Amino acid sequence: MPAPTLVVGAPCWIDLYSSDTAKATAFYSQLFGWSAEEPQAEFGGYFTFTKDGKHVGGCMQNDGEAGYPDGWGLHLMTDDVDATAKAVAEHGGKVEFEPMTVGENGRSTMLKDPGGAMLGAWQPGTQKGFEVTGEPGTPTWFELHTRDYGKSVSFYRDVFKWDAHAVSDTDEFRYTTLGEGDGQLAGIMDDSPYPGDDPAHWAIYFKVEDADATLEKVVALGGKVVQAAEDTPYGRLAQAADPTGAVFRIVAG
Repeated sequence: MPAPTLVVGAPCWIDLYSSDTAKATAFYSQLFGWSAEEPQAEFGGYFTFTKDGKHVGGCMQNDGEAGYPDGWGLHLMTDDVDATAKAVAEHGGKVEFEPMTVGENGRSTMLKDPGGAMLGAWQPGTQKGFEVTGEPGTPTWFELHTRDYGKSVSFYRDVFKWDAHAVSDTDEFRYTTLGEGDGQLAGIMDDSPYPGDDPAHWAIYFKVEDADATLEKVVALGGKVVQAAEDTPYGRLAQAADPTGAVFRIVAG
């Protein structure tokens, strides 16, 4: 499997914000075959997950003080995090945490896009990002769900320099991707035609060999099924939640 495509604007890292990191570690280790590296005291106890020795994401303690629920977060790559933070405010977003240096690993900021979806921007130092994606047990697709579709597409094009391509632009289904064809790296979906009031968010998809068997294992490990598996043109998709409620998606095929 080729190495992940780590370019400006592309997804480069995910991390889990968890109120019970020990429980999360046990869950994902058994579900996806991950291992957890030692927490780093100098970075607030942050630690990384690996799959067969290759980094797939990180995890940090959610102490509840910030008011955010447990969940998976996405980081997009930038070559200048300070310039990105400045552009965020200029294009309808909001900087949640000012740019900071994370040792020799790189520089980071957290922000909200115009639709309210939280994400990070990462300027690599020694830590470039994912070391493996697209294999069973690893992240494979990254998708923004938003009811502010037009502004969001413009935001990612202007702030993160997306090479944006409209896959569909009808009242029933609007979808834009970063890149096109086999080079697609992420997507933006217009949720406004669908019922519900879920806040804008980045959905993280993990590849699995068997979606139904994976959901059975989720439940056995203390998680729950959020949306049963169904066949789509993009594979057999499902949504699940880990034991503390962090939602993720799976895709088989």
